[in-house]
Amino acid sequence: MLGAVETRSVSPVFVGRAGEIAALTDALVRATDGEPQALLVGGEAGVGKTRLIEEFVAAACDRGAYVAVGGCVEVGADGLPFAPFSTALRSLSRRLPDELAAAAAGQEGELARLLPELGDVGSHEPSHEDSTARLFELTVRLLERLATDRTIVLVLEDLHWADASTRHLLSYLLRTLRRGRIVVVATYRSDDIHRRHPMRPLLAELDRLRTIRRIELARFTRAEVRRQLTGILAAEPDAALVDEVFDRSDGNAFFVEELVVSHQVGCAPGALSDSLRDLLLVRVETLPEDAQRVARIVAEGGSTVEYALLAAVARLSEDDLIEALRAAVGANILLAVPDGEGYRFRHSLVREAVSDDLLPGERSRLNRRYAEALEADPSLVRADERATRTATYWYHAHDPAKALPAVLRASVETRKRYAYAEQLRLLERAMELWDEVPADVRSSLRPMDYAEAYPPCGCDPETTPLRYLDLLAEAAIAARFSGERERALKIGKMALRLLEEEGEDSDPLRSAWFWTERSRIMSSLGRSDGWAEIATAQELVKGLSPSAVHAVVLTVAAGWGMLHRPGPESLAAAERAVEYARLVKAEAIELGARVTLGTLQVSAGSLEEGLTSMHEVRDRTLALGLYHECARTHVNLSSSLESLGRSREALGITEDGLRLAGAHGLLDSQGWIRANQAESQFSLGLWDETQRNGEWLEDAGRSSKPRGSAALRLAQLAVARGELAVATTQLTAAAEHFGKADPMPQYTIPMRSVAVSIAAGSGRIHEARAEVAAAAEIGFPPGTHRDAWPLLLAAATAEADARGLPAAEEGRDEAIALLRRCALGMAAPAPVWEAYSRHTSAELDRAEGRHPVDRWTETVTAYEPLERPYLLALARHRLADALLAEGGRRDEAAALLREAHTTAVRLGAHPLREDVELLAARARLPLTAPDRAPEPEPGDDAFGLTPREQDVLRLVAAGRTNRLIAEELFISPKTASVHVSNILAKLGVSGRGEAAALAHRLRLLEPTP
Repeated sequence: MLGAVETRSVSPVFVGRAGEIAALTDALVRATDGEPQALLVGGEAGVGKTRLIEEFVAAACDRGAYVAVGGCVEVGADGLPFAPFSTALRSLSRRLPDELAAAAAGQEGELARLLPELGDVGSHEPSHEDSTARLFELTVRLLERLATDRTIVLVLEDLHWADASTRHLLSYLLRTLRRGRIVVVATYRSDDIHRRHPMRPLLAELDRLRTIRRIELARFTRAEVRRQLTGILAAEPDAALVDEVFDRSDGNAFFVEELVVSHQVGCAPGALSDSLRDLLLVRVETLPEDAQRVARIVAEGGSTVEYALLAAVARLSEDDLIEALRAAVGANILLAVPDGEGYRFRHSLVREAVSDDLLPGERSRLNRRYAEALEADPSLVRADERATRTATYWYHAHDPAKALPAVLRASVETRKRYAYAEQLRLLERAMELWDEVPADVRSSLRPMDYAEAYPPCGCDPETTPLRYLDLLAEAAIAARFSGERERALKIGKMALRLLEEEGEDSDPLRSAWFWTERSRIMSSLGRSDGWAEIATAQELVKGLSPSAVHAVVLTVAAGWGMLHRPGPESLAAAERAVEYARLVKAEAIELGARVTLGTLQVSAGSLEEGLTSMHEVRDRTLALGLYHECARTHVNLSSSLESLGRSREALGITEDGLRLAGAHGLLDSQGWIRANQAESQFSLGLWDETQRNGEWLEDAGRSSKPRGSAALRLAQLAVARGELAVATTQLTAAAEHFGKADPMPQYTIPMRSVAVSIAAGSGRIHEARAEVAAAAEIGFPPGTHRDAWPLLLAAATAEADARGLPAAEEGRDEAIALLRRCALGMAAPAPVWEAYSRHTSAELDRAEGRHPVDRWTETVTAYEPLERPYLLALARHRLADALLAEGGRRDEAAALLREAHTTAVRLGAHPLREDVELLAARARLPLTAPDRAPEPEPGDDAFGLTPREQDVLRLVAAGRTNRLIAEELFISPKTASVHVSNILAKLGVSGRGEAAALAHRLRLLEPTP
């Protein structure tokens, strides 16, 4: 046994760290007041992170907080998926069982992926790329609910060992935690974070979040080392010992402790070990033989080893094992785990030193014993750790025949937990082992969980051996789902190369599947639109019997067509996809294909058939628990309703969809639904709500396309409100989000509409025309009318507003003719698009100098039942203008202007409001409601322009310079300049171009109506 001083190598006095404790305590106080807090505590190994956290935890408990501690677990060189979160949640479950059950209510199946005690893993829905984000969102919500009425301190230790899934969940938690009385404290070894360490990008990301505080622990000063030694020795140390220990430890608190032990076991101050490893092993080597043996076994077992597992591996009698453990614990080498029957090293540096001291054969033998013990009695460890730990032990036992099946089983388990990064690592390990495994062992393996629709290829999965290609397929999916798209692309290339060597014709279904996967990856990476890969896949399955992969290829092709080339070919592909999926009884694929088919049917004019089909799919996917596909149905259904002008219905669908996505943590789907909701809100005149949705997507949107849609909607809103600089910024942001490699009409055409409005509003009519010409050259395929009509209307309005400007004369006739040709060939399959058609024609008439009252009356009548307040206000303004130009009907014009003005004020549509007010002022029409509109005096002018100033304005509008104006009116150039300045001031404009545009728009140079 060690002496008394050896059992107290830790100072009972907490030394230093006053600033750090103050920061942690301040965070606790803020959290108790309802402001969530997050802190990262870093420092080199042995500097005192654990002791600091222990002191803080004790203080938090004294204040009534509920503390949950979870450490990242290292088994060999591997981390267990979500280990610290699972441990912390398990601790909370024990202390707050009823509260945690209530917070998890309705989502027990999903949250069981982190905490198996909640029940069986729920939802039989196929995995998707946002499955992990969904789990993360539910976890954050669980913690927020738990922290509503109590303070929770969540401590996550040893992040330098964290698996990728844990790092991603921590990042998500710290970025999205917004409410609750919760403090999150995470620790890591800063000296382990080398340039290529996976923690490094996470730390850089978290550094950018101003809500996170970083605490870096420095080494002790000489004075602090002296205080530490005083606490350990319970007496004032000799100055020579202080100097020696401080010099050798360099202020590292743990090294101070080990140097004291080294001194106490007989080393003179001048003879302390120069080898760090030897120093760390001094205490171990003084233990009895059985205790040393147990220490070696625990060192190789992982961060923590359960007592029952340790007993099975040590093969000592119970009495001998307990005595060995007592000696190791008494020497402060091992500690009993507080919340279970297990043991761990007090400091990981000692564990690493003991593990490094093992002989190669000894290490393999210990890992084999661990693996054999777990196979003999799986109950020795928790169910959520069993598969991964067994696989790791067999792998480090260097027994490929045993390791491969274990690794594959572990990969399936990690996939069920949405730990795709760990699944990928395990699959890559299986690929590494593949050639080392005897053929008879490989032939006994059967295909695992097929990767999405990965085809059995007509073979019986019960009797067909697992192939290397199966591993590649699983790995490709795992890489895509974990965000490792470059790795997914590389794996897919490897698979296609192997298939090419075999001859693609020998296995066309597998080849087609990999080409389809490659299409998805190329599109998501922004390398291409993915069509070439889809076309290759279609050629490979052409003429083959129906199969699940055939249905997937057709579904992906139809989906591509829906977004890029909606029309008969895409519709036919969707119909075949549904038919093939039904033939092979692949209902999940069928339902996805029906969503695409319904969307294409609506675009093709089969409105009720398409809408009915999507409603049916929504109900069926909800019943089956296919929540991702159900959310997708809400996205497409709301979009289709909006395309028919049924914006109020679309808004209701988006609200239902957001409730579904929120309940099941479908964050990516939530982004798509919000983007659609913003479009419907804009149409309905709910512009403040549109602004809020767009800003939410800017801040919290995950995918680039919904964020691009949000930026586009904000750009449209800015144009309508006259904020052209904002519109330009948002249009640039939208273009960046959408990228250039995968252009889709639903994005490119609306972007051109905004660009036309910005250019026209800035007096650059030729740029506006160039945008229209470019769009017309590409063409408007069937189904793009919903985006094309707003473009044509914006362009027609720009031409009408620019009429009379000298700079706009060149090319005007050709531009108007092009717009008329485009409008003539554009479908108008719903009342809203018929209204757009009439509006566009009326604007083109105005661009040619005609103001037919009947056309504007038809336009207003078309808009009135449609809940399009902004467009109706525009049309009413133009109808009032036409009525005044015709003469008479002043009361009717005044009523129209009042209605348009009310709408413009409510929406904040400043350009429209200004135009209405200017027209009303010019015509001497009040925007309130008198009994009768007063008749204007002959020759009266609303802007107070004198007859001479009206003459000058007419010449300014014709593009004359001050010198030419002076010559034509027989006045001096200086007098002409004074007149121009007065005109600009009275009109409230800043330049001659604006004055000319305003004069033409309000027809100030024509006789007053």
